[in-house]
Amino acid sequence: MELKLTRPLAILDLETTGTNLAKDRIVEIAVLKVMPDGNMHEKESIINPQMPIPAQVSAIHGITDNDVKDAPTFDQVAKAFYLFLNDCDLAGFNSIRFDLPILMEEFHRAGVTFDLSNRRLVDVQRIFHLMEPRNLSAAYKFYCAKDLEDAHSAMVDVKATYEVLKSQLDRYAGSLKNDIDFLHEFTKDGDYVDLGKRMYYENGVEVFNFGKHKGKVVTDVFKTEPSYYDWIMKSEFPTDFKEKIKGIKERFRKQTT
Repeated sequence: MELKLTRPLAILDLETTGTNLAKDRIVEIAVLKVMPDGNMHEKESIINPQMPIPAQVSAIHGITDNDVKDAPTFDQVAKAFYLFLNDCDLAGFNSIRFDLPILMEEFHRAGVTFDLSNRRLVDVQRIFHLMEPRNLSAAYKFYCAKDLEDAHSAMVDVKATYEVLKSQLDRYAGSLKNDIDFLHEFTKDGDYVDLGKRMYYENGVEVFNFGKHKGKVVTDVFKTEPSYYDWIMKSEFPTDFKEKIKGIKERFRKQTT
């Protein structure tokens, strides 16, 4: 079904250096501008973010520091994208929580006022989640073709989860292996050191994933700011994170004595 539009709708997507809305930068922007008469216009650009692209992020979107080294900065393309988007409502997939906040930050840095107050915003991911719930009851219905009675009773939920897992192995037999090692790797959400994702491995080395030292090697921070370790241990971080930090600190101490 074709969209009924009273003004242009710009569908946009960004690739970035990370997910920190305040600090991370755009490395690619693409916009499809759909006109009320059905005509479409495209505008896209690779962007030099003026900061390193972490290796684990490049592994996701495929854009490396070398790819952007000769690309324009956002400052240099801001006016052109402002004009392209200026008369449009805006849409995207997870755009309200991610793409638009990042884009607004970039426009602000470039000294361009990009006002959302009179625009209608459509998030396609939100429609997906509202129309196709992604909870255990929905998964049980989808994979096992049964209604889940007494959902949120702990034992009912774990038994349903077991049934769903077995049904997934049947449904995706060509893609999934009936092997826990494989399933462990398949369902990993990145190569993180701790459960809270506050550190990740980069080439086998622990790197901070939050705060003022985000993107820095943990042991390098211990060298330049030893008090940061004490601050972590005195703060209200999860035990798992603190234990991992203690282990790195102890290893670092042994290596430097």
